Amino acid sequence: MECKVSSEECVGIWYKDGAEIQSSENLTISKDGCFHRLKIHKVTEENAGKYKFEADGRKTESEIVVEDPPRFDTEELEAFKTAVTVKKGHKATFKLSYNGREPTKVQWYLEGEELSSEGNRNIETLDGSSRLLLMKLQRKDSGEIKIKLKNEFGMIEAVSQLNVLDKPTPPLGPLEIVEASSSVIEFKWRPPKDSGGCKIQNYILERQQVGRNTWKKVGPIGPEAKYRDTDVDHGRRYCYRLRVETEIGTSELMETEDIQAGTKAYPGPPSAPKVASAFKDCINLTWSPPADTGGTSILGYNLEKRKKGSNLWGQVNPPNEIIKDKGFAVKDVVEGLEYEFRVSAINGSGAGEFSTPSEFVFARDPKKPPGKVLDLKVTDSTYTTLSLSWNKPKDIKGVEDEAKGYFVEIRPAEKTDWDRCNSNAITMTSYTVKGMKSMAMYWVRVIATNDGGEGEPQELANYILAMPPPVRPRFTDAKIKSFMIVRAGNSARFTVNFEASPWPEVIWLKDGVPVSKKVTISNAEGTSQLLIPSAERTDTGIYTIIVKNIVGQETFSIEIRVTDEPKPPGPVELDENVPGTVTISWTASPDEKRDDRLHYMVTKRDSVKRTWHTIADRVFNNKFTACNIMPGREYQFRVYAKNDMGSSKQSESTKWLIPAKKEKFTVKMPESKACDLRCPPKFLVPLKMHTAPQGYECYMTCAIKGDPTPHVTWLRNNISLNTNTNYFISNTCGVCSLLILRVGSKDTGEYKVAAENALGRAESSTKLTVRE
Repeated sequence: MECKVSSEECVGIWYKDGAEIQSSENLTISKDGCFHRLKIHKVTEENAGKYKFEADGRKTESEIVVEDPPRFDTEELEAFKTAVTVKKGHKATFKLSYNGREPTKVQWYLEGEELSSEGNRNIETLDGSSRLLLMKLQRKDSGEIKIKLKNEFGMIEAVSQLNVLDKPTPPLGPLEIVEASSSVIEFKWRPPKDSGGCKIQNYILERQQVGRNTWKKVGPIGPEAKYRDTDVDHGRRYCYRLRVETEIGTSELMETEDIQAGTKAYPGPPSAPKVASAFKDCINLTWSPPADTGGTSILGYNLEKRKKGSNLWGQVNPPNEIIKDKGFAVKDVVEGLEYEFRVSAINGSGAGEFSTPSEFVFARDPKKPPGKVLDLKVTDSTYTTLSLSWNKPKDIKGVEDEAKGYFVEIRPAEKTDWDRCNSNAITMTSYTVKGMKSMAMYWVRVIATNDGGEGEPQELANYILAMPPPVRPRFTDAKIKSFMIVRAGNSARFTVNFEASPWPEVIWLKDGVPVSKKVTISNAEGTSQLLIPSAERTDTGIYTIIVKNIVGQETFSIEIRVTDEPKPPGPVELDENVPGTVTISWTASPDEKRDDRLHYMVTKRDSVKRTWHTIADRVFNNKFTACNIMPGREYQFRVYAKNDMGSSKQSESTKWLIPAKKEKFTVKMPESKACDLRCPPKFLVPLKMHTAPQGYECYMTCAIKGDPTPHVTWLRNNISLNTNTNYFISNTCGVCSLLILRVGSKDTGEYKVAAENALGRAESSTKLTVRE
């Protein structure tokens, strides 16, 4: 430890755990100018503690923590690693000393399983040493012995090996008969599963002739697991017993099945001959030997051939010259003819069964591989399949021979390896690839093949997407409604059916912006549904669906109007401006501002008829003049607010009465100047702006006064409509109206009302916008 002070003359004192310390055998205190040092030469546990240096009333402190992980004694560790070998039933001891800070946890393991002091196992740990005692050991106790030490500073382990010796297990069958002739029986077997931990010294063999009770000891035959018995009689059967001998002892016996000497055991059939190569004057064949040799070695083979269409087989090799190899070059062939071949194996007993015939092969020079297929194209596709067709490649003699089959291969765009779709060549010039991933990108090629090999592949010019043929989005419903009225509080549900390929993107907008999270959109194959749960008036608007894919897009709009039965209009007032008429006015319904289709209906009842009847409907302002009001009758009026959902409760006026004349009287009026009531036309209520959905009606109205009564003309884009039968025009007491039953795009434009009399002219105009 070292510290530095500001003055070289400063004298300091070192302390450990509060007690002053001086230099000793293991500790040196020194001073070098401003540096003061304390050096511990060999750290032990006693040196752990808090150290302090004081000089001129100032101090600095530090602490030493001595780590002492467990460690083994080096010499004992080397001895411990040496494997321990004991015999079955004996005991084995493993002991190892260690150092390290206590407490130290000691664990012993056998083949990874922790051991404890119980049964035939005893563990003793004290004073830095631990011993493992294993008693009455069995062969199964062999394995890895491991000791593990652990304290707060670390962990260490050591490994040894325990080998418990025991008698070997019996040899293993089944026997493999190498030869069973009239003078020799040779056979093999498998070594024992467990040699008892010792090297095999000998196999002890006994033999019994079947039918006798005695066993003849053949004796130890060495450590090799095979035996050749030459002391046999032709036709007799023999049985053998086998034991394994090691330094520990002899195993239990294994008894073989009966083996007959000199039986005629013919070999089984070899494999069907394969054509290695074919020429006009030679066909080269190969085959595999039979699995069943008949108990003896194979001496050779006989080969036969047969022309296609013939029933006669002829031997290829001379009868006295068997074929030694597993192949043969047949030269006795005629160019252009087709042959098949079969082969039989020969052992000491004779020739066995013939193999199955080979495939037919022409005696002709090898063919040239075919060329590329022609006109490769896609005929159909889905999300998981792809149908292809092509034409045969050209047959150019000596260059490209005729194709006999085809292979179809695909390669995903992200991979470099081609995958073959058909393991065997197909003969048709069409194929359907299955199991493709939807919307995945693939490269496709077709390879023609024949006896001369595979030709060059023909690829499609472009990659293929696993999807049906591209289809521009279009809506499949014959008639889709473009307007929907929904009562407030109910759910609005609208479904659109369409077709498109590939699968399109579906977007819903409300008044040109994406729909809110409240609206639920459900998309499935070929259909999309919009659902507005618990619709409110604020959900009213133009909803547009956009269906688009890589081919194009299609849109459709529907107006959804969320409404309810309107609230009634306010108080009704009556006023007589012109004799014989009553002007009815009322306060607007609270729903008028948020429902542009709201209008009013006026009904009347008098004291004579006593029944209510409608005198005005589809009134879009808050005033109406009733005519033909008779003096002496009592009148009462009701006003209703109406919309697409129905009508409101009535707002009723007070009773109105014009007294009738009861007696004739004369009034003498003073002479006065005549009053001129004439005036030029003037609009009391001008035309309003209108926006109407396509296919729905539109009602325009205005009110005009003038004396004499003005002539009224309706115009659209400055063209008169008065004689146009497509428009319903009316003029009742100065209230002029125009009705369009089914609004179309042709009705868009500027509408004008011109009122004219002898005193002047007045005009009022508006614009009609048609929503699709």
